[in-house]
Parts: sequence; structure tokens; C-alpha cells
Amino acid sequence: MTSLVGLDIGTSGVKALALSAEGEVVERVEEEYPLSIPQPGWAEQDPEDWVLGAERALRRLGAEVERVGLSGQMHGLVALDSERRVLRPAILWNDQRTAAECAEIEDRIGLERLIELTGNRALPGFTAPKLLWLRRHEPEIYERIAHVLLPKDYVRLRLFDELATDAADASGTLLFDVAGRRWSEEVLEALEIPAEWLPPVGESTEVAGAGDQAAGAIGVGVHDPGLASVVLGTSGVVFAPLAGYRRPDPQGRAHVFCHAVPRCWHAMGVMLSAAGSLGWFRRICDAPLGALDDEAAEWEPRAEGITFLPYLAGERTPHADPDARGAFVGLSLRHDRGALARAVMEGVAYGLRDCLEVVQELGCDVVAGRASGGGARSELWLRIVASVLGMPLQRTVVEEGAAYGAALLGGVAAGVFSDVREAVEACVRVRDEIEPDAEWASRYAEGYERFRALYPALRGAT
Repeated sequence: MTSLVGLDIGTSGVKALALSAEGEVVERVEEEYPLSIPQPGWAEQDPEDWVLGAERALRRLGAEVERVGLSGQMHGLVALDSERRVLRPAILWNDQRTAAECAEIEDRIGLERLIELTGNRALPGFTAPKLLWLRRHEPEIYERIAHVLLPKDYVRLRLFDELATDAADASGTLLFDVAGRRWSEEVLEALEIPAEWLPPVGESTEVAGAGDQAAGAIGVGVHDPGLASVVLGTSGVVFAPLAGYRRPDPQGRAHVFCHAVPRCWHAMGVMLSAAGSLGWFRRICDAPLGALDDEAAEWEPRAEGITFLPYLAGERTPHADPDARGAFVGLSLRHDRGALARAVMEGVAYGLRDCLEVVQELGCDVVAGRASGGGARSELWLRIVASVLGMPLQRTVVEEGAAYGAALLGGVAAGVFSDVREAVEACVRVRDEIEPDAEWASRYAEGYERFRALYPALRGAT
């Protein structure tokens, strides 16, 4: 049997899927690897762990592979020397050490010009500020850099001896001209970063890969305007394709990136603690997720006035505030564990509504969402999110969106499918749909207004 294979190089491990040419999952495996936090706010990994995990996953699949598609965590910095050896642990997307470097980038280039060129403002998770941090704090490492790669592209180099990236993943570096789909000479010159450090850029269908959000969108069938990818993973995402390149939000509240579909773009709002918020609450309560789901269902919407702000790790959309912090507001003696769990679900839904509102302002006409991520396994949570967003949410048969999308991109690159649309139409199938609850939607409209008012009030009090 000839299979298409998708590898997703995630933060906690690699997921691998083997597909038939009809898109059916033949085999799925996962390999975990560790995350290092050497200082508060830092996040690093050994790139060798990604390679070993990918190699083990491919061996376990045991499939006859026609083409491997790659997806992976975005923004991470892998610095290599002239012999293509890793110079230090990779600095990851959720690393928060680069606030000073972000300010430096916006000062050097100008905020308005930076957003115009790259589709984004400077945020700590992006790749460019990590390079400036290395130059300032580890100059002996910086001086030895010959190549800069993103996580999945280092795996590509090691497995297939190919030095390349794609426009979708490159969009998250802050070094990329998103409108022109090429490295930005102006940004590189302003930041004094050599262009020769960066790999050649192709379309996702040429190099068989994309960053995890673009690959995940393909994996749930979000390739044209009208649908949005709504991700309830550790972070939360509203990802909506654009009809054409649009000038980014002048405040940089949302991202404008290249999509994995050639000559297409997307707008994306990102909240940093979505299912991660419920995971945090579960850990401190030492309770199974199923129990929290059941207990949350016993409470009516808004749980008698309690509101949760999900800013446990700062926030990206719409506040771009790494110092934002979470809170429960409106607690009473009647509230129990179930009430707090429901408030967490609702607070995350409000955060996703923030993301949706911003991408809609950029011209995205969204009529329905395709839900994915661990939180999407909860029908209660999806009903809450659908009611807050005011649109139906659909779940697809295959849950591993990024790995599945990577496999489909590999299929296009191998000629199994003529383009992304053919791959999606042939393979992606909707399993069920959760409609908004009209009564809940009315109550959540009031709750959302309260949620929006709380962030500036709490920020002003700190």
C-alpha cells in the first residue's frame, strides 16, 4: 500500500499519520520529547529530540512512503553553524525573554512600517527578536551562525538533506515580506541580519509543508474564505482565509500570514491560554477533565455572574500584552468547582470572540468554523463557543489537523492531488456540527461586554 505521511513537530511531541490516497488514516503514532524551562519565561528544546522522535515515528508507521509532509510549531529559532550543526537549544514560540528586543525592532523600523512589511508587530514569540537576543546576550554563539531554520525545517534538513522553508511558516519570523511572499530585504537590512542565513522559500505545495496553523487549517478543510479554523488547543486560534492580501490591522492586533494555499493569505487571531486554561484549572483541582465537564454542565450560562479572564501567560490578540494576567471576577459563596470550570470555558470563548472580531474587521466573512484541538472533544465547550461566536462549529472525522494537513500537502507535492482544493474535497469529511444556542447567545452577549470591560479595569489596577 502506498501511503502519504504527515509529521507534525509539536511542542510536546511529534504526531505522525499514514494515509491512503483516499485520505483514510491507515496508522497514527506519537512520540513525546521534553521541554526545557531553564529560567522563568524561557522555553527551549533540543532539536535532536525532534529528529529522533520523527525517525522513531516513521519506523513505527511502517508504511511505504511516497511523500512526507511536514508541519510544526512556528516561530522557533534553530541556529546552525557552517557545518549545519546546532549551536544551542532552540528557542520556542512560547518563550517570553525578548521584550527589549521587540521594542528595539519597532524602534528601528517603526511600528507602522513593520506591520506594513511583515503583516505583524514585534512579539516575543517571533523569530527575529530571538536573533537580536542572541546577538546581545550570547555573541559568541551569534558570530558562528551560518543558517537559521524553523523547527520543522530542521527536521526536513536532517531527514531529507533539504534546506528549505515555506511561505506560511516563514510568515511567522518577522523577517518575511508577507505581501510579496519573500524574505524582506528592508527588515533584514534594518536589523543587520544576513540574508544568506535564511533558507530558500517555496509554496507549501512545493516543499510539502507548512507551519502548524496553516497545515491544521488545511487538515480541517479551511482553504477558501467563508470557513474559519477555530482551534481549542493549548493556545486558541481563529484562522480565516482572505479573498486576497489585505493591509494588516494598523495596531497589529491580529496576524496576516501567507496561507498554505499558493497565492492566498489568511488573518489569524491568537490567544495564548485556551485549553491551556482548563488544563491549568484541572491541575490545581487534581480533577479529571470529564468530571469538570459534567460539573460545568450543571451550571447555567455565566454561572451566576462569575467571569474568567484567560490571560495566564499574557495575551496576544487583541491586547499584545505579555504582562496581562488571569483572574476570576464575581466569586460568591455559592460557586463551586463546576462553576469555576464553566467560567473558564466561557472566558476562553470570549477570548476567541475577541479574535474573531479582529479578523472580521480585516475583511474575513466567516459563516462557520471547523473546530479542532483537545478542547474540541467537549460538546459542552463547543456549544458555549458556538453560542459566543454566533456561528456553527463543525468537527471533522480526523482530529489531528496539522499532521493530516501536512500529509495532504505532501500528496499535492507528490502529484497525488492536483492542488489543495482537490485534496480537501477528496479527503476532509465533516463528522458533526454544533449549532449556537439562541438563549445562551443572548446571555453571552451581555457576558462578553462585561469580559471586555474587565481587562482595562484590571490592567489599570496593577
